[in-house]
Amino acid sequence: MPKIRTQRTKRPPEGFDELEPTFREFDKKMRDGKTSSPWDRNCSCFDFVENESHEGKRKVESVWPVFRIHHQRSRYVYDLYYKRKAISKELYDYLLKNSYADANLIAKWKKPGFERVCCLRCIQPKDTNFGTTCVCRVPKAKLEQGKIVECVHCGCRGCASGD
Repeated sequence: MPKIRTQRTKRPPEGFDELEPTFREFDKKMRDGKTSSPWDRNCSCFDFVENESHEGKRKVESVWPVFRIHHQRSRYVYDLYYKRKAISKELYDYLLKNSYADANLIAKWKKPGFERVCCLRCIQPKDTNFGTTCVCRVPKAKLEQGKIVECVHCGCRGCASGD
């Protein structure tokens, strides 16, 4: 979570004022809970983060919207700096330092084969029973026809680069 700005904190770099409403919107989504899935582009459903009842859900499903919003916010900063080149290096460093985006996730997106990774837990072999990566990292061509894959960690339905 970003730090609260006070009189004694360093002023943000130039250009932050234009991005701040977007980050406030991400915080509002996190609190109000209205977000669409970044992995399912055709989904028009709404997930609730803080205010939703967790009745009938598995324990891991209750945190999936948090992972989605975290992914969206980090992807927004990544796209601004690396794809569109719309922000300066100073502003980019400020955003990473103040936790507006996940620096480790962005570092993975820069590497070949990890351009679409959904979260860092999906690529850590320590978190699985057999010492492999998550099932969402398997290309859809290598899965059974018609099989729906859903990540246990974040709810991703496929983030392999070869899809």
